Amino acid sequence: MITETIKGFKLYFESNSNCFSPKYIDNGTLAMLSFVDFNISDKVLDLGCGYGVVGILAAKFSNPKNIFLADISKIAIQYAKRNAKLNNVERVNIIPNDAYKNLDETDFNLILSNSPITRTFLWQNHLSKKGLIDS
Repeated sequence: MITETIKGFKLYFESNSNCFSPKYIDNGTLAMLSFVDFNISDKVLDLGCGYGVVGILAAKFSNPKNIFLADISKIAIQYAKRNAKLNNVERVNIIPNDAYKNLDETDFNLILSNSPITRTFLWQNHLSKKGLIDS
């Protein structure tokens, strides 16, 4: 069991050796989250969600119905569902997905991902123009 306090929320995560960073939340994810401010009206996509850290935190600040977690890994999806329940945000949308192939949603305020292939699929017409920040 991973226990971590992020932005004032004590969160709990179960993971598996087949998931990215299975024993602790990696520093890249924690660094990314330290720069993100979530709002109640946000529509958020956690792309390559793994066991759900980013999307579950987003659901603590925003309406869980507007939070989408997507991953190609069936194991990651299973753990994201477990962890959503464990952290009382069951109403999030958890989607088995290869990038955007099965995603009908668009106009996200935030698309967050800590994946080595992020830049290859991040924008692809799913992020609202207001949410686009690129370096």
